[in-house]
Amino acid sequence: MTIHTIDTHLLGWLQLLPALGALWLLFVHRTWLAWPIALTTGIGELLLSLRLYQNFDPTTNWQWYARLPFTDWLVQASAADGITVLFVLLTTFLCLLVLFYGGLVRRFHHLPRFFAVVLACESTLVGQFAALDLLWYTLMAALQTGLVGYLLTNWSLTADERLANQRYYQFMGTSLLLILAATLMLGWHHAELTHGHWSFELTTLVQDPRSPYLQSVIFYLLFYGLAIRVPLFPLHGWLPQVMEHGTVAAAMVLLLGLKTGIHGMLRFVFPLFPDAVWRWHEFVIAIAAFGILYSALLALVQRNLRKLLAYAVVSHTGILVIGLFSLHPHAFQGSIMLTGSFGLAITTLMLMAGIVHQRTRSLAFERLGGLLSPLPWVGIAFLVAAFSVVGMPGTPGFDAVHLLLEAAIERFGALVTVLAALGNVVAAACLLWAFQRAFLATPSAQALPLASLPRATPIEKGLATLLIAVQLASGFNADPWLALVKNSAQTLAAPFVHLGERP
Repeated sequence: MTIHTIDTHLLGWLQLLPALGALWLLFVHRTWLAWPIALTTGIGELLLSLRLYQNFDPTTNWQWYARLPFTDWLVQASAADGITVLFVLLTTFLCLLVLFYGGLVRRFHHLPRFFAVVLACESTLVGQFAALDLLWYTLMAALQTGLVGYLLTNWSLTADERLANQRYYQFMGTSLLLILAATLMLGWHHAELTHGHWSFELTTLVQDPRSPYLQSVIFYLLFYGLAIRVPLFPLHGWLPQVMEHGTVAAAMVLLLGLKTGIHGMLRFVFPLFPDAVWRWHEFVIAIAAFGILYSALLALVQRNLRKLLAYAVVSHTGILVIGLFSLHPHAFQGSIMLTGSFGLAITTLMLMAGIVHQRTRSLAFERLGGLLSPLPWVGIAFLVAAFSVVGMPGTPGFDAVHLLLEAAIERFGALVTVLAALGNVVAAACLLWAFQRAFLATPSAQALPLASLPRATPIEKGLATLLIAVQLASGFNADPWLALVKNSAQTLAAPFVHLGERP
């Protein structure tokens, strides 16, 4: 692995700034002061991420390398490639939306503490996306898991959140244990090779020889640990409950809008275990293909908007995983792009669902209907995000899905590609059906009278317009984002090109 060192502390400031903002907010007790502090920190973080993007050279992979050893075995090693830059941009933008939305609705109690937890989450997320040390990555993932769990416990949507919290901690705890086991096995194996020197840095571990059996064992531990976080069928059992009861703007954005599991696979699984990935990729593809149709069909029978979105997420995740495990440069490029597009789209859907819930105090379809009249911009933003999820032309998902399916048909032929395309069609049907029932259908007798529903405020209209504009702008001009991740995608695919050439 080649690392290009640049004399700057930009990545360090990106990790430090939200942590400092969170620390400041812990000592703020006046609600009116907390929101400006949180927004100022969020805007500063977004500006730093834009500077990262502007100064990044897309023709090279690793830049802004920094190494801070705490002990002989715990090292904060960080650097940025095109994938890191894309995920950091998405993180800073989505977290700023969460901070804005939290102050906008003003129904969250203890707002200073809420903003502090969100900023702390942002710091751990940037730390994960920049990490080159697997143990440091695991530590950041554990901190993020605890912070999101704290959000679910203290700012849930409903009073009946106990089952959702239990499911969340059971699944995420299992995920962390699997990731930690894989991490320790890699460090132990490196110590065996180097006479006692433990290391968890990617640049070191990628050079270690491993037997096929050991590589397969560690691959499955790390893959399944990250697959829970994605979430990939059949490891998605935590999502419907958490989606129904969790915080609309915070936990869902931090868990689903930012695909930390997908990033972990891109950063560690594919570079460290190319032989195991090649040996098992058809098995993973089969699971993902079945999960696409299974989850899409479950989405069609849901009676709650948020649970429908949960199963649509699982279905769409299967398409992402098919792209990744097609092991083709175009597939990696398309999957990375689709992850970013999907993060933006699911955030839009959740924020718009949050605004709907503010008005109706329910997301059950029998209590919705006709909302396009009082909330036209909310409905349009929901529709654009739904189109982006399924990759319609003019949205950022279009080029990504095209690259992904093109690579899948080249690698696997028609069957897998048709299954992925059918899953995409069913996902489109789910989301359009949800839009029809919530915004176009005639309200039932159980629904609140439309005349009594408050209209969208100018700030809510502005938020919806911003999300529409960002999705359409990135959709009609996707070339800069494709160029950003092209070199990283080719680097990820290089080992599998050689493996595919073996007799």
